[in-house]
Amino acid sequence: MESSTIIATEQQYEAGLYPKRPVALVRGAGASLWDAEGRRFIDCVGGQGAANLGHSHPAVVAAVQAQASQLLSCPEIFHNNQRAAYLEELAAALPFPARIFLCNSGAEAVEASLKFARLLTGRPRIVAAMRGFHGRTFGALSATWEAKYRQPFLPLVPEFAHVPYNNPEALASAVDEQTAAVLLEPVQGEGGVRPAHPDYLRAARQMCDQHGALLLIDEIQTGFGRTGKLFAIEHSGVTPDILMLAKSIAGGLPMGAVALHTRHGVLPGGAHGTTFGGNPLLCAAARATLRVMRTEDIPGQAAAKGARLLEQLRAIAAPQVREVRGQGLLVGVELKQRVQPVLGALLERGVLALPAGPNVLRLLPPLVIDDADLQTVVAQIGDVLVALEQ
Repeated sequence: MESSTIIATEQQYEAGLYPKRPVALVRGAGASLWDAEGRRFIDCVGGQGAANLGHSHPAVVAAVQAQASQLLSCPEIFHNNQRAAYLEELAAALPFPARIFLCNSGAEAVEASLKFARLLTGRPRIVAAMRGFHGRTFGALSATWEAKYRQPFLPLVPEFAHVPYNNPEALASAVDEQTAAVLLEPVQGEGGVRPAHPDYLRAARQMCDQHGALLLIDEIQTGFGRTGKLFAIEHSGVTPDILMLAKSIAGGLPMGAVALHTRHGVLPGGAHGTTFGGNPLLCAAARATLRVMRTEDIPGQAAAKGARLLEQLRAIAAPQVREVRGQGLLVGVELKQRVQPVLGALLERGVLALPAGPNVLRLLPPLVIDDADLQTVVAQIGDVLVALEQ
């Protein structure tokens, strides 16, 4: 189908929930995407964080093809070889000893974590951060701060509080003996690409220990190499009680995970569950993804490329740029204007990028992107900002 036909067909039948851009993508490889007419785009959306290894990585494709001919579905009431192997390999890669619950998405990982926190502590209250984003299901949405996501669906789950991010004093005033958990992102993605100060995360750990609360870390966007470490919490050395993972865990396929520190033991049977979580196909894809991450030092690549990207973006001489910030290849350019015109102009120039709030340009490219493409991205951003100023 031509792009115009694809777009018209989707518009005819879809529910209308997504503000889509006028492009129909049909093929991808690495950090490149092509539309139906063969036009190439440099991908700095990265599947909204799901494509850390790029599109159609050969190792992931091979693992999926091999497993698809063996077994697709095996619910958790039975044991499975691919699941057993992946649980062992993921546990070995985590920076703390953990038992793992496998699910289907980031929002599901957050929902499970909130339930586990209340179950383990017997307490109701969850403290989260302003500008935080944790998903759109009811529990995850209750932890999410932005009013535009929350307001249409009130009342949400009770006993959630929000405090300023990177502010230990505000956090201290909110955590008490009724607090089940503190829920934080090590880098706020949707909230404007704002890295947590390591001392802030350490203070959160200390407060949780002091009051008997759990520390929940949402690494759904930052996990699997994005920030220059396999997991972003490694930058601070903080050990959470619960770590939430998703997006790039299975090389672009839908999967999530909750890693629960072994000090909390085994959860009671029947407390939670899923039909598709931990299915053999996705476990095979996740095994291949993790293997490539480690053998090719993908986090190290992200650290080096991200440092160069930040330096080049900060060198752009454009008065519209207020600040450039980020960690690894999670980068935000805060503007003195709305970001949507910039996104539209970049699309016309063959660069796909994301917003992070109304005035932040977010770059979330596959970690395998090459330097030549990153230099093109920087040049195009500079040219767009100059053109929009005129």
